[in-house]
Amino acid sequence: MLTACGGGASSSSSSTSTSTSTSTSSTPAATVTTPGAPSAPSGARSGASFLSPVGFAVDPAGNVYVADYGNNEIYRITPAGVVKTFAGSGAQGDADGAGSAASFYFPESVAVDSAGNVYVADYGNNEIRKITPAGAVKTFAGSSTKGDADGTGSAASFDGPEGVAVDSAGNAYVADYGNNEIRKITPAGVVRTFAGLGAQGDADGTGSAASFDGPEGVAVDPAGNVYVADYGNNEIRKITPAGVVTTFAGSGAQGDADGTGSAASFDGPEGVAVDSAGNVYVADYGNNKIRKITPAGVVTTFAGSGAQGDADGTGSAASFDGPEGVAVDSAGNVYVGDEFNNEIRKITPAGVVTTFAGSGAEGDADGQRALPRVPAET
Repeated sequence: MLTACGGGASSSSSSTSTSTSTSTSSTPAATVTTPGAPSAPSGARSGASFLSPVGFAVDPAGNVYVADYGNNEIYRITPAGVVKTFAGSGAQGDADGAGSAASFYFPESVAVDSAGNVYVADYGNNEIRKITPAGAVKTFAGSSTKGDADGTGSAASFDGPEGVAVDSAGNAYVADYGNNEIRKITPAGVVRTFAGLGAQGDADGTGSAASFDGPEGVAVDPAGNVYVADYGNNEIRKITPAGVVTTFAGSGAQGDADGTGSAASFDGPEGVAVDSAGNVYVADYGNNKIRKITPAGVVTTFAGSGAQGDADGTGSAASFDGPEGVAVDSAGNVYVGDEFNNEIRKITPAGVVTTFAGSGAEGDADGQRALPRVPAET
């Protein structure tokens, strides 16, 4: 599965900006339907509202799942652009159950397996939650108490899990932020430490010989390689299926340079995603950009001017304000969690950025509507 996400809303600062451009995407802009409410006009700014949407995944049917950190909910956006709350009551909590009977505590990221099950890195609860296609939520791994124990189900423990991704065999990989480790969970719920020493560091190596500094996002490619957004080290790390960790891109210093491997630089990378060709997309949080890394390690800026903003456009004509999570669909479209704009942005393979969902204002009302981007028909 080409699933990925990012996190780190708790380590962020923001500014407020408003987009005034019109979507040019061939995919319908996402809208929310409410009984008795008129439909939004073509080209309308989405009526959906979010509060720090930070994690994303796309299932084989093209549904986009959103981890809304501030609203403690998981949203689903259909290919037709309909946004609805998939799970979560909106209140902080740790209850299993169906739909709104379940609760989360700062969900950071999501991933989807081949059967349509959604995995959630529930940061505040120190757990990995699992949601069936019918919306039934249960705790898959973690005890809710901070820790660093391997084990099965609730016998295992995490410390602020931020990123989650799933491979083709159904294994889940977790960026365990507080423990500076990458954990692996089998389909049976058995948790073990896949890579990382536990202490902050920046060492390459195999398994526990490697070290990380606040890993936030994870993604898995078709060959089973795991990519990690190593936030504190300003690097993208790569882990082979055998657990061998190398630095894939980034110098280690904060920066904004394109280049190959260590000649490139990032500023607090938070989310990663991989497309079917093996290109890696990075939510470069501090630089307000989306970066692209080829399989050969060549880093370029895919979208974003670098300045905080909320402008749609192509490449550097577009702007973001705290991009956190990224995901890629089967057509190569990239979805971005634009945290402080409270929007989901969509980037075509040609680099055209549009606002896919979100009114730009903080909110959590499925029926809430914003002013249209084009006049409504009367």
